[in-house]
Amino acid sequence: MTTRPVVIQTEHLSPPAAAWLAERADLVVAAPGSATFASAAPDAEGLVVRTYTRVDDALLDRLPRLRVVARAGVGLDNIDQEACARRGIRVCNTPDANTQAVVEYVLCLLCDTLRPRVLLDAPLDRARWDEVRAEIVGRRQMNELRLGILGMGRIGRRVAQVAGAIGFEVEFCDLLEIPEALRHGAFPVTAEDLFRHADVLTVHIDGRAANRHLVGERLLGLLKPDAVLLNTSRGFVIDDRALARWLRANPAAQAVLDVHDPEPFTAESPLLGLPNAHLAPHLASRTDAAMEAMSWVVKDAWAALRG
Repeated sequence: MTTRPVVIQTEHLSPPAAAWLAERADLVVAAPGSATFASAAPDAEGLVVRTYTRVDDALLDRLPRLRVVARAGVGLDNIDQEACARRGIRVCNTPDANTQAVVEYVLCLLCDTLRPRVLLDAPLDRARWDEVRAEIVGRRQMNELRLGILGMGRIGRRVAQVAGAIGFEVEFCDLLEIPEALRHGAFPVTAEDLFRHADVLTVHIDGRAANRHLVGERLLGLLKPDAVLLNTSRGFVIDDRALARWLRANPAAQAVLDVHDPEPFTAESPLLGLPNAHLAPHLASRTDAAMEAMSWVVKDAWAALRG
């Protein structure tokens, strides 16, 4: 009789993906700090995580038989790939699973920021009707603005395509040379010029250590005093304290942050209470389609377990 491998799932997967894996392996759903995890860990050959399970030496030491770590998501910031490589553990993820969801979300944030709107649930008299119409006015159209994209990977390129189609003039900065055919009309500039020129700047860089606080005092000081800064990439790429100082000095500016360091942010966040800082609870990839697509990393995990 063939023994089924033990796989630990530490965070949510879509029910169909979890059921598919459970048909093939002994699936244990358990958080790393639980007694159930501790009981299953010595026999586990697979580990499936999402965003908030830190896979480091300390966790891997508890998993002596582990052969694969599968991340149901895009970035691998929470996984120590070097530690996995030393142990011969394969790491897999779903690089393009949430691109559409994040790009849609960025567009929604742009609309929220640039096109204020109100919905009515009761009739208004003509005087109040006219007042509301006078109050709710978009001061800047997208085709009057320049959008800067910091990071021209899968998501950045799709943002460039969508932003160009709606009318933005688009510039970008990336460490790599992006072929012209993949730029969707966006123009490459230095990081300094990107921050100087942008009316709206959206961040889409990866989680490498060198990117920690990349957006700090120096680059923020180059932004226009009424610029809009969006971050849906990683919280730690922006220095929150420097951002708070910049927002206080530039009350016409706005920052919309979907990601934070730490998550969830705490009462000590320097951005709390600032009227031009808008903090969201990491929602960019939260569509049914994206979460389903990310969950199917279980197929790669199973392929690794089968050798």
